[in-house]
Order: sequence, then structure tokens, then C-alpha cells
Amino acid sequence: MNQDPKKKNLAKLLLAFFTLSVYNLLCSVSVFAQDGAAGINEATNKVKSYFDSGCNLMYAIGAVVGLIGAVKVFNKWNAGEPDTSKVAAAWFGSCIFLVVVATVLKSFFGI
Repeated sequence: MNQDPKKKNLAKLLLAFFTLSVYNLLCSVSVFAQDGAAGINEATNKVKSYFDSGCNLMYAIGAVVGLIGAVKVFNKWNAGEPDTSKVAAAWFGSCIFLVVVATVLKSFFGI
């Protein structure tokens, strides 16, 4: 069974085309690669740029939660419930914790 010479040439041509395509793909991937340190530095700069807006968002959430807590404590106080001081201390402590954590994170990361 002899194969047709045209089929042999077509098979060689397709193999050469496939090999060349894979080679070009591998070369183009290495061209787009960047230095690892440069990528880490770029990510660090982006995180630092978002940190201030994240802290402001955290302060805003703390203010809203603090207002809700103040209304709940006021309602408990007017109703004469005995655990009002515990609830007030918990809400106040959580708001202080939120502010302190943001400040400590800023100083810890040097931002």
C-alpha cells in the first residue's frame, strides 16, 4: 500500500505549520512576561492607593453602626430594661475597636 505523495507532502506541511505555530506561541508568551519583583511592587502600590479610601469606608460604616447602636441603647434605656449598660458598653467598644484597628493598620503598614 503506497501512499499518495501529495498526502505525504500535505502531512509534512501540516506538521511543519503546527510546529511553527507552537514555537511562535511559546515565544510570544515569554515576551509578555514581566519581572516578578516589578509585579509585586505594582500590586503593593495599588493596595496602598486603595487603603485610604478603605479606611474612610470603614469609618463611615462605623458611624452608621454607631448611630444605630445609639438608637437601640436609647430605646432600651427608655423602656427601663436592666441590661442597658452592657449593650451601651458593647456598642461603644465596637466603635472604638473599629477606629483603633484602622489606625493600627495604617501605622503597621507605614501608610
